[in-house]
Amino acid sequence: MTRDQFLTAALRNPANQAITDELHRLALPDAWLVSGCLVQTVWNVLTGRPIDHGISDYDVFYFDPDTSWAAEDAVIRDLKARLGHLGVAVEVRNQARVHLWYPGKHGLPYPALSRSSDGIDRFLTATTQIGIRRSANGYDVYAPNGFDDVDGMIVRPNRTANFSVVNYARKAERWKALWPEITVLAAE
Repeated sequence: MTRDQFLTAALRNPANQAITDELHRLALPDAWLVSGCLVQTVWNVLTGRPIDHGISDYDVFYFDPDTSWAAEDAVIRDLKARLGHLGVAVEVRNQARVHLWYPGKHGLPYPALSRSSDGIDRFLTATTQIGIRRSANGYDVYAPNGFDDVDGMIVRPNRTANFSVVNYARKAERWKALWPEITVLAAE
Protein backbone atom coordinates (compact mmCIF):
# COMPACT_ATOMS: atom_id res chain seq x y z
CA MET A 1 0.00 0.00 0.00
CA THR A 2 1.37 3.38 -0.98
CA ARG A 3 1.05 6.62 0.95
CA ASP A 4 -1.55 7.86 -1.53
CA GLN A 5 -3.57 4.63 -1.35
CA PHE A 6 -3.55 4.83 2.44
CA LEU A 7 -4.58 8.48 2.42
CA THR A 8 -7.38 7.89 -0.11
CA ALA A 9 -8.79 5.03 2.00
CA ALA A 10 -8.44 6.90 5.32
CA LEU A 11 -10.21 9.96 3.91
CA ARG A 12 -13.20 7.89 2.81
CA ASN A 13 -14.29 8.34 6.42
CA PRO A 14 -16.07 11.72 6.42
CA ALA A 15 -15.12 12.28 10.08
CA ASN A 16 -11.41 11.99 9.24
CA GLN A 17 -11.87 14.48 6.40
CA ALA A 18 -13.87 16.93 8.54
CA ILE A 19 -11.43 16.78 11.46
CA THR A 20 -8.37 17.38 9.29
CA ASP A 21 -10.16 20.24 7.53
CA GLU A 22 -11.05 21.85 10.87
CA LEU A 23 -7.55 21.41 12.28
CA HIS A 24 -6.19 23.14 9.20
CA ARG A 25 -8.64 26.05 9.59
CA LEU A 26 -7.89 26.36 13.30
CA ALA A 27 -4.11 26.25 12.72
CA LEU A 28 -3.31 24.52 16.02
CA PRO A 29 0.46 24.15 16.35
CA ASP A 30 1.83 20.85 15.02
CA ALA A 31 -1.67 19.30 14.88
CA TRP A 32 -2.29 15.80 13.53
CA LEU A 33 -5.18 13.35 13.31
CA VAL A 34 -3.58 10.12 14.47
CA SER A 35 -3.75 6.40 15.10
CA GLY A 36 -6.70 4.03 15.18
CA CYS A 37 -9.30 6.14 13.40
CA LEU A 38 -7.04 6.16 10.36
CA VAL A 39 -5.90 2.53 10.40
CA GLN A 40 -9.33 1.20 11.34
CA THR A 41 -10.96 3.16 8.52
CA VAL A 42 -8.54 1.52 6.09
CA TRP A 43 -9.29 -1.91 7.59
CA ASN A 44 -12.99 -1.20 7.09
CA VAL A 45 -12.35 -0.30 3.45
CA LEU A 46 -10.28 -3.48 2.96
CA THR A 47 -12.94 -5.70 4.55
CA GLY A 48 -16.04 -4.02 3.15
CA ARG A 49 -17.39 -2.99 6.55
CA PRO A 50 -19.19 0.27 7.29
CA ILE A 51 -16.57 3.03 7.18
CA ASP A 52 -16.81 3.82 10.92
CA HIS A 53 -17.12 0.22 12.18
CA GLY A 54 -15.30 -0.29 15.48
CA ILE A 55 -13.85 3.23 15.71
CA SER A 56 -14.28 4.33 19.32
CA ASP A 57 -12.70 7.77 18.99
CA TYR A 58 -10.70 10.12 16.83
CA ASP A 59 -7.38 11.19 18.34
CA VAL A 60 -5.92 14.64 17.72
CA PHE A 61 -2.40 15.54 18.78
CA TYR A 62 -1.00 19.04 18.83
CA PHE A 63 2.06 20.60 20.45
CA ASP A 64 1.80 23.83 22.41
CA PRO A 65 4.54 24.84 24.89
CA ASP A 66 1.79 26.13 27.21
CA THR A 67 1.47 23.00 29.36
CA SER A 68 -1.31 24.32 31.56
CA TRP A 69 -4.49 22.28 31.86
CA ALA A 70 -6.48 25.48 31.25
CA ALA A 71 -4.89 25.96 27.81
CA GLU A 72 -5.45 22.34 26.78
CA ASP A 73 -9.00 22.38 28.12
CA ALA A 74 -9.76 25.49 26.05
CA VAL A 75 -8.60 23.66 22.91
CA ILE A 76 -10.62 20.57 23.83
CA ARG A 77 -13.77 22.67 24.35
CA ASP A 78 -13.21 24.63 21.15
CA LEU A 79 -12.77 21.51 19.03
CA LYS A 80 -15.78 19.88 20.67
CA ALA A 81 -17.91 22.88 19.70
CA ARG A 82 -16.49 22.95 16.17
CA LEU A 83 -16.80 19.19 15.58
CA GLY A 84 -19.84 18.28 17.70
CA HIS A 85 -22.01 18.01 14.59
CA LEU A 86 -20.02 14.91 13.56
CA GLY A 87 -21.44 12.86 16.43
CA VAL A 88 -18.07 11.19 17.16
CA ALA A 89 -15.76 11.27 20.17
CA VAL A 90 -12.72 13.43 19.48
CA GLU A 91 -9.86 13.02 21.97
CA VAL A 92 -7.52 16.01 21.94
CA ARG A 93 -4.13 15.97 23.67
CA ASN A 94 -1.34 18.51 23.85
CA GLN A 95 1.77 16.37 23.47
CA ALA A 96 3.82 18.97 25.35
CA ARG A 97 2.04 18.01 28.57
CA VAL A 98 1.60 14.21 28.34
CA HIS A 99 4.61 13.61 30.58
CA LEU A 100 2.78 15.49 33.35
CA TRP A 101 -0.15 13.05 33.62
CA TYR A 102 0.88 9.79 31.91
CA PRO A 103 2.86 8.24 34.82
CA GLY A 104 -0.04 8.79 37.22
CA LYS A 105 -2.60 7.33 34.82
CA HIS A 106 -0.59 4.38 33.46
CA GLY A 107 2.08 3.76 36.11
CA LEU A 108 4.87 4.04 33.53
CA PRO A 109 7.44 6.77 32.91
CA TYR A 110 6.98 9.11 29.97
CA PRO A 111 9.58 11.61 28.76
CA ALA A 112 8.85 15.22 27.88
CA LEU A 113 8.33 15.40 24.12
CA SER A 114 9.46 18.07 21.68
CA ARG A 115 6.84 17.63 18.91
CA SER A 116 3.63 15.74 18.16
CA SER A 117 5.35 13.07 16.08
CA ASP A 118 7.27 12.05 19.22
CA GLY A 119 3.90 11.04 20.68
CA ILE A 120 3.02 9.09 17.54
CA ASP A 121 6.37 7.28 17.84
CA ARG A 122 5.36 6.07 21.31
CA PHE A 123 2.07 4.41 20.32
CA LEU A 124 1.46 0.95 21.74
CA THR A 125 1.33 -0.62 18.29
CA ALA A 126 3.75 0.04 15.44
CA THR A 127 0.82 -0.43 13.06
CA THR A 128 -0.93 2.70 14.32
CA GLN A 129 2.12 4.96 14.28
CA ILE A 130 0.49 7.16 11.65
CA GLY A 131 -0.71 10.74 11.52
CA ILE A 132 -2.19 12.94 8.81
CA ARG A 133 -2.76 16.66 8.52
CA ARG A 134 -3.86 19.10 5.88
CA SER A 135 -1.21 21.36 4.46
CA ALA A 136 -0.98 24.05 1.82
CA ASN A 137 -0.05 21.34 -0.71
CA GLY A 138 -2.65 18.72 0.25
CA TYR A 139 -1.73 16.41 3.11
CA ASP A 140 1.28 15.60 5.21
CA VAL A 141 1.51 11.97 6.30
CA TYR A 142 3.74 10.79 9.13
CA ALA A 143 4.22 7.03 9.00
CA PRO A 144 7.68 5.94 10.22
CA ASN A 145 6.86 2.26 9.62
CA GLY A 146 5.12 2.69 6.29
CA PHE A 147 1.83 1.01 5.41
CA ASP A 148 2.61 -2.71 4.93
CA ASP A 149 1.18 -3.73 8.31
CA VAL A 150 -1.97 -1.69 7.71
CA ASP A 151 -2.46 -3.26 4.29
CA GLY A 152 -1.64 -6.73 5.64
CA MET A 153 -3.91 -6.18 8.66
CA ILE A 154 -1.04 -7.02 11.01
CA VAL A 155 -0.94 -5.67 14.57
CA ARG A 156 2.66 -5.32 15.67
CA PRO A 157 3.85 -4.22 19.13
CA ASN A 158 5.91 -1.06 19.47
CA ARG A 159 8.38 -1.73 22.23
CA THR A 160 9.01 1.82 23.41
CA ALA A 161 10.00 2.56 26.98
CA ASN A 162 6.32 2.86 27.96
CA PHE A 163 5.24 -0.44 26.34
CA SER A 164 2.83 -2.54 28.38
CA VAL A 165 2.17 -6.18 27.49
CA VAL A 166 -1.16 -6.01 29.36
CA ASN A 167 -2.34 -2.89 27.51
CA TYR A 168 -1.20 -4.32 24.17
CA ALA A 169 -3.09 -7.56 24.81
CA ARG A 170 -6.24 -5.67 25.81
CA LYS A 171 -6.14 -3.50 22.69
CA ALA A 172 -5.36 -6.44 20.39
CA GLU A 173 -8.20 -8.50 21.87
CA ARG A 174 -10.71 -5.69 21.25
CA TRP A 175 -9.49 -5.24 17.69
CA LYS A 176 -9.51 -8.99 16.94
CA ALA A 177 -13.15 -9.16 18.01
CA LEU A 178 -14.01 -6.31 15.63
CA TRP A 179 -11.73 -7.31 12.74
CA PRO A 180 -11.23 -11.10 12.93
CA GLU A 181 -9.06 -10.90 9.79
CA ILE A 182 -6.20 -9.18 11.61
CA THR A 183 -3.05 -11.02 12.62
CA VAL A 184 -1.84 -10.07 16.09
CA LEU A 185 1.88 -10.54 16.66
CA ALA A 186 2.95 -11.61 20.15
CA ALA A 187 4.12 -8.93 22.53
CA GLU A 188 6.72 -11.07 24.20
